[in-house]
Amino acid sequence: MPVPFTKMHGAGNDFVVFDGVSRPIQLTPQKIRRLADRHFGIGCDQVLLVEKPTGSGADFRYRIFNADGGEVEQCGNGARCFARFVRDKQLTAKDEIVVETLSGMIYPRLEADGAVSVNMGVPRFEPAEVPFEAGTRENVYDLNVNGRTVNVSVLSMGNPHAVQLVSDVDAAPVNTQGPQIERHPRFPQRVNAGYMQIVDRRHIRLRVYERGAGETLACGSGACAAAVAGRQRGLLDDKVEVKLTGGTLRVSWAREGEPVWMTGPAISVFEGTIDLDNL
Repeated sequence: MPVPFTKMHGAGNDFVVFDGVSRPIQLTPQKIRRLADRHFGIGCDQVLLVEKPTGSGADFRYRIFNADGGEVEQCGNGARCFARFVRDKQLTAKDEIVVETLSGMIYPRLEADGAVSVNMGVPRFEPAEVPFEAGTRENVYDLNVNGRTVNVSVLSMGNPHAVQLVSDVDAAPVNTQGPQIERHPRFPQRVNAGYMQIVDRRHIRLRVYERGAGETLACGSGACAAAVAGRQRGLLDDKVEVKLTGGTLRVSWAREGEPVWMTGPAISVFEGTIDLDNL
């Protein structure tokens, strides 16, 4: 039986979204890799699955699968598209919804101008919570990458991030060094490798090599991690515009112990059906 899907993107980070509330959707790693393939499937960075919540207190369950078939904890751009999807499909009439993820609850909110804001939760810095192998918590860590020392801020936005400062993000070694950081042995669950150029205290440029997906046009949780890392170093204000290859996101973070808020676009591109049994 053909299954309906919606192709969406948030600042160029693109998704195939399925409604698993109205009908059960069975996805395997092989099917996800095929769906994500830009030649033999639909093509996307991640596959998103909307489901009924497993417990009380949430409106939906949100599952995220990277292009390599692995399920991950968090995706900020996907969260915005998730919120737009459930409203467009009339699965809810709420402007603000409570969504269950592998990393805890998130709270997307549809804005009057069509953008979507997401409470991304409180960033975590203790190495064991990232997870990251380190003796003590630091603002900046030395990471040995093929014999070269790289300075990174390490934190969790519900998923692990390693953010480094670069003078020119266009010249950053995202696709050569990024895969090495992603699979560095000090990150037992791998990591998203971010490259941040600070323009001024309220503006940064960012590229991210995403765990399980490679470099994407935008990474919402990566934008949050970069803004937090820059603020922890005393280099950024509490409200920051993050310019990514695919668009701009707005991130605000008041202080440690407070949640990070991210605002940006969520766009439906097209709809279709696909026979999952034949993938």
